[in-house]
Amino acid sequence: MTSETWDDINEHVKAEWKAETTPFERVYEIVEQTHDGQSAAEIAERALVSEPTARRHCKALVNTGFAETETDGQTTLYKRNADRVLMSRIRELREEADRDTLLEGIKRMKAEIRDYEDRYNVVSPEELANKLSADETEGWDDLSTWRTTRGNLAIAQAALAYDDASHQLTA
Repeated sequence: MTSETWDDINEHVKAEWKAETTPFERVYEIVEQTHDGQSAAEIAERALVSEPTARRHCKALVNTGFAETETDGQTTLYKRNADRVLMSRIRELREEADRDTLLEGIKRMKAEIRDYEDRYNVVSPEELANKLSADETEGWDDLSTWRTTRGNLAIAQAALAYDDASHQLTA
């Protein structure tokens, strides 16, 4: 395909997205994907809305707790609320997995982490990163998997703790 063909496809997808969604829905989708702050102008361009419309909807998302702001000089930057994303992941995991499944997953992930510690004789992915040379492909792959496993373990443990706390409150 030529670049003109790709441009046509992209324009068609944008037009379809704009026709099938409201300006608020588009701003919401863009902010949901934004973990580094973006200005209202940047969000407006991506969401196919005017800058004042993007700013108005971003402020509404901040008011609901879905988004948060930071400043870069005189510019307000908007991004998704990291705590809200984390709580959503914890809630989803609680709904998908029962207590026994969570415990088994935690046990498995802890064993995987111990395997990495033993294999590389380090206690963290950060320590491994300091030891690896640029050409050690397997080591860098393991490092990435280790970090992901560590994050998933933390979320699973939080889901279990949240579940325990929920049961204590209702008992």
